[in-house]
Amino acid sequence: MGGARTSTAATRWPGRAAGLALSCHPGPVAAVTALACALGVGAGLPPARLALVGSAVLAGQLSVGWCNDAFDAGRDARAGRRGKPAAEGAVPVRAVWGAAAVALVLCVPLSLACGPLAGTVHLAAVAAAWLYNLRLKATALSWLPYAVGFAALPSLVTLSLPEASWPRWWTVAAGALLGVAAHLGDTLPDIEEDRAAGIRGLPHRLGATGTRLLLPVPLLAATAVLVLGPPGPVDARSVAVLVLAGAAALLGPALGRWWRKAALAGAVAVAAADLVLLLGRGTALS
Repeated sequence: MGGARTSTAATRWPGRAAGLALSCHPGPVAAVTALACALGVGAGLPPARLALVGSAVLAGQLSVGWCNDAFDAGRDARAGRRGKPAAEGAVPVRAVWGAAAVALVLCVPLSLACGPLAGTVHLAAVAAAWLYNLRLKATALSWLPYAVGFAALPSLVTLSLPEASWPRWWTVAAGALLGVAAHLGDTLPDIEEDRAAGIRGLPHRLGATGTRLLLPVPLLAATAVLVLGPPGPVDARSVAVLVLAGAAALLGPALGRWWRKAALAGAVAVAAADLVLLLGRGTALS
């Protein structure tokens, strides 16, 4: 009998481990961590410091993702949402909360090791993301934590440099605008399911059509800030990126009637173009 119990427990672990991995929202976690590392490369962070920044962002994003699924598990289960391991019982909610707590605890020393000011900025962004999960997600201010979080990434990077400095205003402004766009684009495919689960953030109040029409605005504004914000003349490459980003920003929502995630794909394309602009300027972050 004891051997049977051990065998049953052993067979549960792979499924629970997979459920825990999926509960962290691996796509956004990987995307934000990669973005921070790319900004670090562009700013010229030394390899050891780059690894530290990447680890801090990874720990923070893991804590946010796990917190999100754990907190929403009951609501997601009542709404019958699929693809939510905690809500479907694939992994205990208590285990997801535990993972979120461990990641958050690790995030604190990792962030502060980047520098006291850099760590404080990053921890403030992580706190804003937790506040989104626990309260602001269901309010008209649901966009604010996204704006704060994306705006904080350039600051985390430049304040982690050996000669710490604040980033240029236009990188922070563009980050905030991309954060708002990320929130709109990420929420758009699931607006009806979220509404059924009782979530009433800004996109849900606007509805699918309103969100689709609003999405190009922060995307185009972010690219325009990156092109026109830096001092000096605007080169042809920057103009070309602005035109292409504008096309992607408008085409994604337009195709949203036929492809559910077209708007999100367009937002990702614009974010990639904006990252090219930033990296093309080398250490212009600081």
